[in-house]
Amino acid sequence: MTTPLTTHRNLVTLAQVLRRLEKSRVPVDPEQYRTLVAQITAELAQHPRDASLEMLLAAVPELAELYENLNYEAAGLCRSPLEASVQAEKAARAAIEAARR
Repeated sequence: MTTPLTTHRNLVTLAQVLRRLEKSRVPVDPEQYRTLVAQITAELAQHPRDASLEMLLAAVPELAELYENLNYEAAGLCRSPLEASVQAEKAARAAIEAARR
């Protein structure tokens, strides 16, 4: 039986693995990375949207980025600092304008 505590522990462990893969100096097998992301996605679907999730996302930027990407359609860049989002949008607009010319 999966409980909220089990889901939280699983997510913490998977987040630690994700962090190690992201910071690895050794190339990571793409299939290994996809498998890990699929596992994290499944755990996030089971994890309550509560203060413990917010704390985990704040502590593990790699997990926060994945969470944001998974929820982009509904929430946009919900976890990115506003200034970074504004700068990214300006850069995208400039690149689009340059491509049009």
